[in-house]
Amino acid sequence: MMTDDQWEESPHVGILMNRLRVEEKLLIRELESRGISYERLHDGELQFDIGNGSDWRRFDVVLERSISHSRAINALGILESMGIPTVNTHPVAAVCGDKVRTSLALEEAEVSQPRCAVAFTPESALESAERIGYPVVFKPSTGSWGRLMARADNRETARAILEHKSTLGGVHHSIFYIQKYIEKGGKDIRAFVVGDETVCAIERRSDHWITNTARGGEVTEYGVTPELHEISLAAANAVGGGVLAVDLFLVDGEYLVNEVNYTMEFRNSMDPTGVDIPGRIIDYTLDVAAEAVNNPTTAAIGECA
Repeated sequence: MMTDDQWEESPHVGILMNRLRVEEKLLIRELESRGISYERLHDGELQFDIGNGSDWRRFDVVLERSISHSRAINALGILESMGIPTVNTHPVAAVCGDKVRTSLALEEAEVSQPRCAVAFTPESALESAERIGYPVVFKPSTGSWGRLMARADNRETARAILEHKSTLGGVHHSIFYIQKYIEKGGKDIRAFVVGDETVCAIERRSDHWITNTARGGEVTEYGVTPELHEISLAAANAVGGGVLAVDLFLVDGEYLVNEVNYTMEFRNSMDPTGVDIPGRIIDYTLDVAAEAVNNPTTAAIGECA
């Protein structure tokens, strides 16, 4: 990590957000404790003058924390075009924010994942579900917090789900992403990857088949083994690397990567693991800024999700 005395002056950090959650407060507190200059950038107030990025060059790095994928991915793309380094980058957000692209990236990198399929009509989606074999999970291609997911244990349920999706319409229901349901014993694992290190991991338990902490899942520490680190880092590198949360299942002694998240929540993971996650994120963010200073031609590096 680059120390403060290696900067001619304090680096200036932008934090892109649209809601001041506990995570953003913790990141801001970390910056303030180090005396790092920063600005909050509310994505609903941003205005980019395409072709004129001079005002944005006051930032040494921008840390993306927006819960809006569409706003985040566009802002990151514009900032990157202006030569502003970001955490995470536009390419990483583009992959992690799309389950189809994430699955393709994991497949290309030969990272183990549950069997999945993509279809564009209810009829073809039903055929895909039957080819994979029930039970299956229908997921929106974009989305988080376990929303808009539905489990089908048989053909009748799958047909009803697909009928509802078709009736509702909209972008979340126009692409059918079908994943084999994994019997995980009411638990899964989330590993936090920062750079080339798996800094900690948690186990999430729930009586519901969706174990997200946003849906009430209980959290305990999960030890980072060499095997967990290997697959977590491989998944992170597959989507571009940086600051990521990798969700995994453990089935018969083998890890399967379920999803990779590029703007993850971590409030419920600090106490169980004892790891200063916001501190590690800020360390990495400052390293990205320092890398841009040392190698200005690669300003938009520093990837994550």
